[in-house]
Amino acid sequence: MSQPVVHSLREQIRQHIVEGIVSGRWQPGERIVERRIAVELEVSQTPVREALRELEALRLIESAPNKGVRVRALTVSVLEETYPVRAGLEQIAAELAAGRLARDVSALEPHVAALYAADRAGDAEAQVGHTVAFHRELVRASGNGVLLHTWESLGIEVWTALSIRWLGTRQQSYAEEHQALLDAFTRGDPRIGELVKAHVLNCAPHVPEGREVPDGDPAGVAQGAPGV
Repeated sequence: MSQPVVHSLREQIRQHIVEGIVSGRWQPGERIVERRIAVELEVSQTPVREALRELEALRLIESAPNKGVRVRALTVSVLEETYPVRAGLEQIAAELAAGRLARDVSALEPHVAALYAADRAGDAEAQVGHTVAFHRELVRASGNGVLLHTWESLGIEVWTALSIRWLGTRQQSYAEEHQALLDAFTRGDPRIGELVKAHVLNCAPHVPEGREVPDGDPAGVAQGAPGV
């Protein structure tokens, strides 16, 4: 029987801050006060500071001398920079995991089943959660810890949730595309790396041709399917 995951205090604080940003408690550009979080959670400021450093590394927040820590504004350019990197990582992961997943896709199947249910219910939160989990299991199946750590460092689940909230991007159906990837792994498709790469790139939000979207202006973002 698997053991429950025990998160460190720093990880719990980090998750608390992320949930606050995703829920809208802290808006883009709004200051996050380290001392207030420490008092609210009844912890010292040290683990709060460590959690904030991690979120800054994810480019979710930003700090400046004498200005403190603020929520970073999510822009099209931030997402556009992330997706090619993610696509390259997942292409490598898919190629490394191909043999293992051709024999056993049981790590992916529950998430595809859950996506069919989420699609029917129109449950955006479940759609995001299970698509990210599907891709995390794909990367984990590569057996390469450095690759998984690098993929995790992109903060994919956080950026996906925020892109839906702040940019209004949404996909109606998630299950079928992921079923297609699962089937490709099962049949040992030799193009699996390219298929996964194309899938990720197709999920990236894009600016309509001929229109420039300045940073912080979500109005020109085409409807896409971020994070899947």
